[in-house]
Amino acid sequence: MIRKHFAGFAASALAMAVTAQAFAGTVTTDGADIVVKTKGGLEVATTDKEFSFKLGGRVQADYSTFDGFYTVNGNNADAGYFRRAYLELGGVMYTDWAYQINYDFSHNSGGDNRSEDGYFDEASLAYNGFKPVQIKVGRFDPEFGLEKATSSKWVTAQERTAAYDLVDWTNAHNGGMGIQVSGNAGDSLYGSVGAFAKDATNQDKDGDSTKQFNLRGVFAPMHDAGNVLHFGVNYAQRDLSDTAFDGRIRSRLGMRGVSTDGGQDAGTNGNRLTLGGANNTPAGAFDTDSAWGLEAAWAMGPFSAQGEYIKRKTQADDAAFSDIKSEGYYGQLAYTLTGEARGYKLGKFDGIKPSNKQIGAWEVFYRYDHLSTDDDNGAFANIDDVEGKVHNVGLNWYANESIKISGVYVKTKVDNAQNANGDDDGDGFVMRAQYVF
Repeated sequence: MIRKHFAGFAASALAMAVTAQAFAGTVTTDGADIVVKTKGGLEVATTDKEFSFKLGGRVQADYSTFDGFYTVNGNNADAGYFRRAYLELGGVMYTDWAYQINYDFSHNSGGDNRSEDGYFDEASLAYNGFKPVQIKVGRFDPEFGLEKATSSKWVTAQERTAAYDLVDWTNAHNGGMGIQVSGNAGDSLYGSVGAFAKDATNQDKDGDSTKQFNLRGVFAPMHDAGNVLHFGVNYAQRDLSDTAFDGRIRSRLGMRGVSTDGGQDAGTNGNRLTLGGANNTPAGAFDTDSAWGLEAAWAMGPFSAQGEYIKRKTQADDAAFSDIKSEGYYGQLAYTLTGEARGYKLGKFDGIKPSNKQIGAWEVFYRYDHLSTDDDNGAFANIDDVEGKVHNVGLNWYANESIKISGVYVKTKVDNAQNANGDDDGDGFVMRAQYVF
């Protein structure tokens, strides 16, 4: 608690000090002149661009209501929680070095049961002296997929595709550290490769952490807002040899409120789909866990379409176990009723900037998610593939460049699974109020 309050006090003191100087009659520096910007956070930079820092953040407050498969007894439940509550500090020093520190006070954007005092979502240092190549080290999420590459501020639906739940380890840092090299050739080609030591809860018998590497490549022959043609490929692999781990493949099926941090959820009545795997998977049961994915997107004016396909194989290392295979995909259509186009740059979509400051920008969308797992081990040995199907229909209102209000109706259907009440389908509705600064 002391650490949390100190961080907040330090940030506030820094902001007040800089603001006070900005309104003073005279500002004296011992180097280059400085420029202070207050639009979209607080940004201070030297005119020679050698040093800068920006203080910003995001708050996403959600409310959801749901029933059927989403609860154990099938009755209606609801949840109110902060999906994300970030304080972000980033900038440049000595021209070629960049830093980024994001602290999540909601302890809710990573895995379950984060520290009650929040945690560092990112703490990284990057070297840009080899432009267009960047070398980054520290704690940050690996790259895997178009939806993940796009900031949570500007993804179309409130939750990223449920298909990612099949490979949740591929694009989360899980409290570990890594190094990544990325680069681009103009605006048409982008690529990254990273290596990570992660997840202190999944160590081998010698205490060695899980090792992982990721690879992503993007080709975008059309790469301007409202004129996008995008293709991408991803690969990730981690070593599970001699490692005991939680091998459950589970999904909230687009309804975070069934089990979440940052506020109130459905508690013991919340229900998540288990597609395969087992908790407390013993060391030596599996060896290599690998996943690959394809991504594509097209945008023309206010219309955009995108999709991804993901395939995973967890390879058995013991004759008593069989390989676990999963695959998933999604397809999404979106249209901005007020005519604005989604932003796009270097392999990822960006936000929508309203052209009319009075009415803002209004966007409608539909997304279909499909995920399945084939597991011939344990409780799943005599069950056909467990599948989840999710329909998402929603409306986004970008009131301005800082405030976004969203609502989405979610309907799910599962095969070869049900809740304790015998339900194999469910409905839900999620509202979000987002403020970005």
